[in-house]
This record gives sequence, C-alpha cells and structure tokens, in this order.
Amino acid sequence: MTNQQAGGPPLEGAGLTLGYHGEPVVHDAGITLGAGAITALVGPNGSGKSTLLRSLARLHRPDAGAVVLDGHDDALAMTPTAFARRVTLLSQSHPTPSGVRVRDVVGYGRHPYASRWRRTDPDGPATIDWAMDVTGVASMAGRNVDELSGGELQRVWLATCLAQRTGVLLLDEPTTYLDLRYQWELLDLLRDLAEDEGVAIGVVLHDLDHAAAVADHVALLANGRIRAVGTPEEVLTADLLTDAYGIAIAVAEDPVTGKLMTRPVSRHHTRATHPALATA
Repeated sequence: MTNQQAGGPPLEGAGLTLGYHGEPVVHDAGITLGAGAITALVGPNGSGKSTLLRSLARLHRPDAGAVVLDGHDDALAMTPTAFARRVTLLSQSHPTPSGVRVRDVVGYGRHPYASRWRRTDPDGPATIDWAMDVTGVASMAGRNVDELSGGELQRVWLATCLAQRTGVLLLDEPTTYLDLRYQWELLDLLRDLAEDEGVAIGVVLHDLDHAAAVADHVALLANGRIRAVGTPEEVLTADLLTDAYGIAIAVAEDPVTGKLMTRPVSRHHTRATHPALATA
C-alpha cells in the first residue's frame, strides 16, 4: 500500500542547483524516481549525492530548479504533513533519544497521521508491527534505543521510516553500521518494497557492487554534476567510473550472481596477477 497518485513520476528533481553559503555544490541536476524502481546515486565523496537527495526530501532548498511530485505537485509548496505522507527520508545520522523504547521510536513514523484534533491512528499499530518485523527489530521492541549497537539502531530508524508508509522512500547510505548479513537483507527489502508495493526508492550508496546488485537505474555524480544516468550496465563502466573516481576501476560479471562487480586497481595491484582486472 502506497500513497502514490496518478499523473507522473512519484518524485522528480528538475534543473536543481544547490549550494552552501552562496557556493554551488550541485549544478543543474535532473533526476527522476519511478514507481516500483530503485535509483542509486553513486560517486566519490563530495560529489553532491547527499545534498541532491536532501533536496528531494525538502531539507535543502534549491537555488534553482524544482522538486515535483506525481508530475504536477510542487513539493516545496506542500505543507510538512502532506509531504510527509508521501515522502520519507532515512538520513545518515540521528540524535539518539535516551530512555525511549524501540517500539515508541518506530511509532514516531506515524506522526503525519496524527494531529491536535485527531489522536487516533487506526492503521498505526499494525503498520508499526509490520515495519519492525521486516527490519528484524521486533524482538527489541521493549528495549531502550540508547542500549542498542550502531547496526541495531540503524535498523530501528529504517523501521521508523517504513512506518510512515509513503510512496517514495529516500535513503542516505542506509548500509552504514550494518554487518554483512543485514546489509544484504536491507537491499533485499528495498527490492521487495519496489517490486511488491510499487515504492519509488532513491538511495545513496558508496558500495558500487551494492548499486549494481539492487538498482534499476544509477546516477553517477562527480564534482557536483550528474555524469551519467541509466541502467547499471550503462553507467557502471570502467571508463565512466575511472574518470569519476580518479583511480583505475575494472568491471566484470560476478560469476555467482551474474551482476556487475567492480574492482579498484591500487598501486599494489598488478593486472597480470588479477585477470578480472584486465579491462582496467
């Protein structure tokens, strides 16, 4: 169940120029998040990935350009509650409340559905249960969040976002702090949300292999500009990645999954002893 409406892409940024203190850091960027699809934003540190994602979440007002919902709604003109019922963001960091139980924190995600005049939220309890279950935190429901590890806390915040039950989900480096198992369980969950519920997902990822494995579309940023947008096969090429990251990067097919895998070629690697790197 999503809150998507008919008319156009669930979320689109057009001609976005973004900056800090008058200095532009993202230049004329355009990105579209389609229903039922995952779009990964990749690129080196400082390329503008998180700033672009935050602008789509209305946390960074553009100096130029527009953020549009469903092809016609000006996202920047919407009330906070109306926007929060349609778009949610998992940011990189959160203040950790002290003495608050996991279930109560996940319940924060239901804030768009309550008001001063409407205290009841009939869908809330079941939605909170679902969000905790799919993120693997149901067994922690009664624990205080300030007792959790970084990885556990990251999953709690993801559950809080899912409890919002929006048609657009934005995530900024969501695999941070997660161990190998939960990294891939999270990526599988994103695919489930896209394929089974039609959620439009935009996600910043540092791991190029994660992007290759999970994304339908990839946007490659470097120096504040989108260098390429397309399928993983179109964007995650040795030439494009090598140019963007400033280091030789080889691309090959994973013999197990059939997905692309990337390998940087450092000063201590030699292509002669690494056949998979021969294309770099």
